[in-house]
Amino acid sequence: MDFNYSETQTMLRDTLRRYLADTYDFDKRQAMLRMEGGRDPGVWKALATDLGILGAALPESAGGFGGGPIDSMVLMEEFGRALSVEPYIPTVVIGGNALLATGGDHADLLLPAIISGEVVIGFAAAEAQGRYNLADLKTTAKADGSGWTLNGHKAVVIAAPYATHYLVTARTGGSQREASGVSLFLVEANAKGIVRRDYPTVDGFMASELFFENANVGPHALLGAEGQALPLVETLVDHATVAVCAEATGAMRKLHELTLDYARQRKQFGKAIGDFQVIQHRLVDMFMEVEQATSMTLMATLRLDDPLRAKWVSQAKAKVSKGARLLGQWAVQTHGGIGITTELPAGHYFKRLSIIEGQYGDVDYHLGRVEAAIDAEMRQR
Repeated sequence: MDFNYSETQTMLRDTLRRYLADTYDFDKRQAMLRMEGGRDPGVWKALATDLGILGAALPESAGGFGGGPIDSMVLMEEFGRALSVEPYIPTVVIGGNALLATGGDHADLLLPAIISGEVVIGFAAAEAQGRYNLADLKTTAKADGSGWTLNGHKAVVIAAPYATHYLVTARTGGSQREASGVSLFLVEANAKGIVRRDYPTVDGFMASELFFENANVGPHALLGAEGQALPLVETLVDHATVAVCAEATGAMRKLHELTLDYARQRKQFGKAIGDFQVIQHRLVDMFMEVEQATSMTLMATLRLDDPLRAKWVSQAKAKVSKGARLLGQWAVQTHGGIGITTELPAGHYFKRLSIIEGQYGDVDYHLGRVEAAIDAEMRQR
């Protein structure tokens, strides 16, 4: 099997890498995070209009390039290398795929707007009590004469402070953790009854706690069939999980490069610490973690349409989460105390990798998912 990127994907990678190298160098990124809203909106617009990459993974019928998950993997690796805080995953990977799956007027209107950079989506699925159980919902949606009324609280909604729309999971039937009764809504961010509490996350993103207080949305807000959205939501989260694995591989590779450069420059006992065998072994171990994480991510990306998707995705996420922790800790140990200061890029990569370790499921969660998938597979034989 050929695991090389196509010519188009290679060009896509190189184009984005050059742009981010200039726009997202460490000092510019730090200045960007201090801006009002924690980002430079011009970057997102440039990604859409100047580079045209927001449509790379979306179909030509919507104005995209007709790519798919591999194209998103290519882009996310580069976003990871640059420690980008752009909302590609919630907007394109989750929002774009949700619209493609459900179709209708929403998709016809909003997919081109996503590609042009006019629409930004925040994925409002997580709740405080739910942990990684996507069916554990206290947020409710009740039909009324004019549409739906939403009540509940969504936690850590990335990109919510500047999003134009929220993709919200809510219960329209069944008990709190029941698989049936979960529905998916696309809500305009300025809808009445939505209260937002904004804050920066430790790894540089902007997020919000969203409170729906009798928020009334029209009947068109419902995506797909009422009460049957859980399989779609699980699919969307699996796509997002693979995308964040790709982001991690980019960040891991860059952090390894930074650590290698530091080991060549930092001198102790009259020689570069990279000349010591123990440091050389550690740098090789870091390189192996990067390569293994990349291979597992690629395999999971290729298997997103597989009936056993959950097994492949969770195997990759478990490996990437473990590798991200090991590589991040080894990088900080090699740098010493300076490795966790805000003045050095290494500490910021360590923060992001630490968050990715638990994002969309930690090691224990995904190992349990692999075990369940294998058990189900064995029972079918």
